[in-house]
Amino acid sequence: MALLQAKPLRIVAGSRLLAGGTSLRSLSSITTSSWSYPPSASDVSNDEITRLSTSPRRPLTLADLLRHGRPPLTRDALLASANFTLSLLPARLACRIQALRNLPFIVVSNPHISQIYNNYLHSFTTLVPFQKRRISTAEEEKQFTEIMADLVQTHDNTIPVLARGFLECRKYISPAEVTAFLDEHLRARIGTRLIAQQHLALHHASLSENGELLTSRDKNVLSNYIGVIDTALKPARLIKVCEEFVAEICELKYGVRPRVVINGEPEATFAHIPVHVEYILTELLKNAFRATVEAGNEREPIEVTIASAPNMPSTNSIEQAVPELEKSPNSLGTGSQNDFQMSMGMHKGRPLGPGPMFEPLKSSAQSITIRIRDRGGGIPPEILSDIWSYSYSTFNSDELPVSDNGNVDALNAISGSGGHNASTIAGLGYGLPLGRAYAEYFGGGIDIQSLWGWGTDVYLTLQGVGKVQG
Repeated sequence: MALLQAKPLRIVAGSRLLAGGTSLRSLSSITTSSWSYPPSASDVSNDEITRLSTSPRRPLTLADLLRHGRPPLTRDALLASANFTLSLLPARLACRIQALRNLPFIVVSNPHISQIYNNYLHSFTTLVPFQKRRISTAEEEKQFTEIMADLVQTHDNTIPVLARGFLECRKYISPAEVTAFLDEHLRARIGTRLIAQQHLALHHASLSENGELLTSRDKNVLSNYIGVIDTALKPARLIKVCEEFVAEICELKYGVRPRVVINGEPEATFAHIPVHVEYILTELLKNAFRATVEAGNEREPIEVTIASAPNMPSTNSIEQAVPELEKSPNSLGTGSQNDFQMSMGMHKGRPLGPGPMFEPLKSSAQSITIRIRDRGGGIPPEILSDIWSYSYSTFNSDELPVSDNGNVDALNAISGSGGHNASTIAGLGYGLPLGRAYAEYFGGGIDIQSLWGWGTDVYLTLQGVGKVQG
């Protein structure tokens, strides 16, 4: 089967060519978003994409996201954040372009997957010219931030569009290949979006509505947020929010809503990214609700237990810790099984302490473990090994609901509205593996203990960044 990279290709920015030279205009079924900023007028060669895609990179850490301090930032810190963001993104985008080219040609010819390819190509050609010089003025930083906001929005629907594309191409690519590609792609996407969104959040938290730089005295109430990171995130609060959302969907579909009981340490807090935690909890609770109702045990509560690991005193400086992260196969952001074992206390973790570049931290990462226990009958042994596969779902792909813009309507998929059968609450089959990718990205993980015929215990462990000084 021919590979895309086998054909020499020169990419002219702005031409909107698919890999292999197919014109995007000929694919009328593709819905592309309008881009506020056109790609660079200069040519971007294959050599440039190859060079950047093979350049050495170290895993992104929560420490990287906190390195510029608590907003409002000074002008110099805001410029440093913009340049740090710019130093990382083009290489990451080049890797995704290269990975998409390595798929079989017939797969990338699918209009949904080719749409994602062109989105990445557009973002790459937009950002590369910025790398040729540093962002050194407030006006340049503002322009860069506006472009970043536009590009982030362009990639909002990557997951449902890819899901539709791979479903349509399942005759031409094996489930194992799909899982391997998506596992790498979606983990890389987590880091890429975090880098961009962190700068956007710092920018907006540091400037007034009229664009004036704020000072700490301009803030009436000190925020817990440093960019997208909540330094005092309370899992119990998020669990209640997710419970309400999932319960409404469950009641709409089944006519009943199991209750959730929270115990353990409901007042525990740690520093993490709320949107990631919310996604994971929603997926896990959705599975627990569905299993409980379909087992006829809706009167049995779903028990959620929160436990926090004790803080460890810091011993190393950030300059010592970061090089270790670069060399270690267990470094945060790799999502390895060893990371999960460390987070569960099976191995001693390496303490991460403060340093001149990283003032907010004063202790090592604290972990939170959340156990979700249901009486849903457990997971059948014959499918237990398949639950982490992106290609596995109890959902019938022929019933996949599609919204007006051609994308999967996720709410309809999990709610089963529109006359779909009860299994549609299972969604796209991406919930568990994508949730695990979010958890593992910063050294956490998800472990499942199924007691077939009785119920399931799910253990979610999340690594934080320790205590953050106010």
